[in-house]
Amino acid sequence: MQYISTRGGMQPLPYCETLLEGLAPDGGLAVPETMPTVDGETLERWRALTYPQLATEVLGLFATDIPRADLARMTAAAYETFPEAVVPLRAIDDDLTLVGLSEGPTLAFKDMAMQFLGQVVEYALERKGSVLNILGATSGDTGSAAEHALRGKDRISVFMLSPKGRMSAFQRAQMFSLDDENIHNIVVDGVFDDCQNLVKKLAGDLDFKRAQNLGAVNSINLARITAQVVYYFWAWLRATDIGGWTEVSFTVPSGNFGNILSGFFAKQMGLPIRRLVLAANENNVLDEFFRTGVYRPRSAAQTLATSSPSMDISKASNLERFIFELVGRDASRVVSAWKDLDDKGHFDFTADLSRFIEEFGIVSGTSTHADRLATIEAVYDASGDIIDPHTADGVKVAREYVEPGVPMLVLETAKPQKFAETIREAIGVELEYPSELRAMLDAPQRTAEMADDEHELRAFIEANALR
Repeated sequence: MQYISTRGGMQPLPYCETLLEGLAPDGGLAVPETMPTVDGETLERWRALTYPQLATEVLGLFATDIPRADLARMTAAAYETFPEAVVPLRAIDDDLTLVGLSEGPTLAFKDMAMQFLGQVVEYALERKGSVLNILGATSGDTGSAAEHALRGKDRISVFMLSPKGRMSAFQRAQMFSLDDENIHNIVVDGVFDDCQNLVKKLAGDLDFKRAQNLGAVNSINLARITAQVVYYFWAWLRATDIGGWTEVSFTVPSGNFGNILSGFFAKQMGLPIRRLVLAANENNVLDEFFRTGVYRPRSAAQTLATSSPSMDISKASNLERFIFELVGRDASRVVSAWKDLDDKGHFDFTADLSRFIEEFGIVSGTSTHADRLATIEAVYDASGDIIDPHTADGVKVAREYVEPGVPMLVLETAKPQKFAETIREAIGVELEYPSELRAMLDAPQRTAEMADDEHELRAFIEANALR
C-alpha cells in the first residue's frame, strides 16, 4: 500500500514515511493510492476479535510496510489502559445508540487515534534513527490527547498551539499542567483557525520543515485517520446481527472533518453504511457546504466561541481529502479549488456534490447552544445519561435523520466532566471528579504565550526543537 498527495505532487510513499511527513511536500494531504476493501466473509470473521485485534486487522490493510507482529504489539500497547470493551455501545432510547469513544486517558475520542499514533510514530523513528518535532494546533481535545500519548518520549517533542481563552478550564488543565520537558504548550492570541494557519505556513516551508524535523499530529496525519476507521467497523459489528448485511447510519459531531472522513473511508472500504450525518455547531461552514455545494470559510472574527468549543472551526483541513474523491481523484481540480479559496474566499462544487451525494451518503445539520442544553436535559431525563455538549450536537442532528429499520449510531466525543459549566447550566448537576482529576485541575500550569506571529513561532521552535 502506497500513499499519494491530494495535489498530485508527491511520489508514492509507504505508511511509515507518510505519517512522519505530515503535510505532503506539495501542500496536499496523503491518501491511499488505492482504497483497500473488505467483504462480508471477512467482516464475519472479525466479529469475535477484541478491539486491539480488530485494529491490527484494519490497520494492517493500510500499514503494509509494518510486520504484523509489530503492529499487533503496538495496538495492544495503545489500548491497554482502556476498559476491556474499549468502545462500549449504549442505547439512550429506541432510536439512538451512543458509540463510547471517550474511555481513554484524556476522556475524549481523540485518544482512540492518538494512543496508536504515539506507538507507531516512535516505532517509525526508531526504525529510521531520527527525531521528530511535532507541530500541532488544537481547539480543545487534540492537544491533550497528543500530549498524553507522546509525553516523555525521547525522540519526540511536541509544540502545541491553542487559541487564547477558547477552551474549557478542564481542557486547559489537561494540557497546561504537564511538565514534561518534551511538551511545549503555546497559547496564541487568536482563534483555532489562526493556530492551524500557523502550522500550515511552517509545514509548507520545506526548508524549515526539514531543518527542524517537523511533523504533525493534527488530523492531517494519516495515522489518525486510519486508526479512527477501526471504530466504525467495531460499532457496525456490535450493532448488527451475525450473518446480516444491515446498513447502519452514523452521526458525527464535526469540526476539522477528520472523524467523519474516517467513516467515509470505512464506507469506501465496503462497510455497509447508509448515511454519514455531519453535525455542526454555530460555526456551520461544513453544514452549508453539504447543503449547497459552496464552501465559504469564515474569518477569525466571524468564528464564534460556543459551548462545544472543539468544533469552533471554520476551515476544515480534512475536507481536502473528501474533495479529492468528489472530483474523481483529479488533483488539478483540488489545486484549482484551493486557488479559488485564496482568490475569492470560496469554491463551488454544487454540480459534483448533487451528482454524488447518494453514493457518498453524507448529510448534515446544525445545532445551537439552546439545542445543546435542551438535548442534554432530554437525554438525562429519559435515560439518566449525561452527555457532553459536542455529543449533544450529534444527538440533536441525528434525530433529524432517523430512518425506520436503520440503526442510528452517534459517536460520543468526550466525557461530560470536561464541560462542567454547560452541564450545570443544562441540568443543574455538579459533576464529581476523582482525586486525580481534581489534582490536575489544581496543578500549576506552564505555557508560552505569543501573538499570531509566524516569525515568533519560528524562533521559539528553533530554540527548543530536538536535533
